[in-house]
Amino acid sequence: MAALPACAQPAPVQSYEVVRTYPHDRQAFTEGLLVRDGQLYESTGLEGRSWVRKVDLETGAVRQQADLDPKYFGEGIVDWGDEIVQLTWQNGIGFVRDRTTFAVKSTFSYTGEGWALTKDDRRIIMSDGTAELRFLDPKTLKETGRVKVTDDGRPVDQINELEFIKGEVWANVWQTDQIIRIDPKTGKVVGRLDLSGLLTPEEARRADVLNGIAYDAKADRIFVTGKFWPWLFEIKVAK
Repeated sequence: MAALPACAQPAPVQSYEVVRTYPHDRQAFTEGLLVRDGQLYESTGLEGRSWVRKVDLETGAVRQQADLDPKYFGEGIVDWGDEIVQLTWQNGIGFVRDRTTFAVKSTFSYTGEGWALTKDDRRIIMSDGTAELRFLDPKTLKETGRVKVTDDGRPVDQINELEFIKGEVWANVWQTDQIIRIDPKTGKVVGRLDLSGLLTPEEARRADVLNGIAYDAKADRIFVTGKFWPWLFEIKVAK
């Protein structure tokens, strides 16, 4: 095995504080989560149970919903302009929707699996379950490059739901209670957020894994949830 760089060291692990708790649909197998203009948008997975919703943040009430054809396993979403871009898991097809009506305007294709999406000010960023993040042109949705995600010099795979927060890509690591904070220029993990303990033991027995990160940039609020979770949590990183 090649020696690690002398400067390599594990990213620091941080804890969290819960600011507020909101209701969340226990039937939602959450894949994508975002906040736009104070409204929560969520996408879900599983064949026959995949949809995109606009949800009232305060009450959890569904304001609008579009269901996917049962042959598709829905995955992550991102907003870009007046559109919402949506992935599917293993179908190799994505959908571009009108953000107001949720109507499908066009489709696009990609190789490999589709897991999650986020954006910076000029690119869409995609995860595919590997240790790489892909960068997509938001107009053509064609891939323009990739970066490998590493911590302590080692690749970090199973990268799932994504959110762009203050210059970093935050990502759920599938089947863990951790969110990693990634420098998108280098792929280096600069921090880990340990979110264990958000659910009570009883709630956790009825739920699936942590998955779903949304950032309200206007109000500087971070939200997290999980698959089949009863709650959406507003959190902050503990000092």
